[in-house]
Amino acid sequence: MAVKILVVDDEPEIAQLVALYLQNDGFSVQTAATAGEALALIEQEEPALALLDVMLPDMSGFELCRKLREKYLFPVIMLTARVEDADKITGLTLGADDYVTKPFNPLELAARVKTQLRRYTRYNTGAAAEPSREIDLRGLRINRDSHRCLLFERELSLTPLEFEILWYLCEQRGRVVSSEELFEKVWGEKYLDSNNTVMSHIARLREKMGEPARKPRFIRTVWGVGYTVE
Repeated sequence: MAVKILVVDDEPEIAQLVALYLQNDGFSVQTAATAGEALALIEQEEPALALLDVMLPDMSGFELCRKLREKYLFPVIMLTARVEDADKITGLTLGADDYVTKPFNPLELAARVKTQLRRYTRYNTGAAAEPSREIDLRGLRINRDSHRCLLFERELSLTPLEFEILWYLCEQRGRVVSSEELFEKVWGEKYLDSNNTVMSHIARLREKMGEPARKPRFIRTVWGVGYTVE
């Protein structure tokens, strides 16, 4: 059965172009022109990934992303015609996994879709054939195989990216990890200057962990250097 992708964009030409390229790669594609239509489709059958336009007629793509993250963990890629860092940070902080700025190269978009799906599939499949790998750190227990994370026995609902970030930092505990290293290890792409992606995901991860802003218990910022779990 083909992997299902949901494209949410109120511009029919863009939705059809994206659908065409993804269908050529073997994906099954559904399109929606409004957030309400998208939510109804997702309620019927959860997609493997969603592409959300920021500018929708009934609700912003940011608000739709926030609603999805209350219930679903599948990857979300934001499509935005605006290039301001604030918009990108907003989407990432609300739980988006990636963003693509219009106008975009459809081949690059398809490649980003495949990257997110590979990461999500790895997250959900786990590595059952390997011995259990678990880190237990002052009330934080994170298991690589089950992809479960417990904080003082409370399970955290983490996206695949959030889990990978936390696992890598815990694995490197005691060492300061730069934003560049973290991005290249977790995203598997070349880090670019002024890339706020890592910072946004760290902020959301801390929020889920209930970390105090001034004195976080687990993920500490070393200003000008990176992040560390001690």
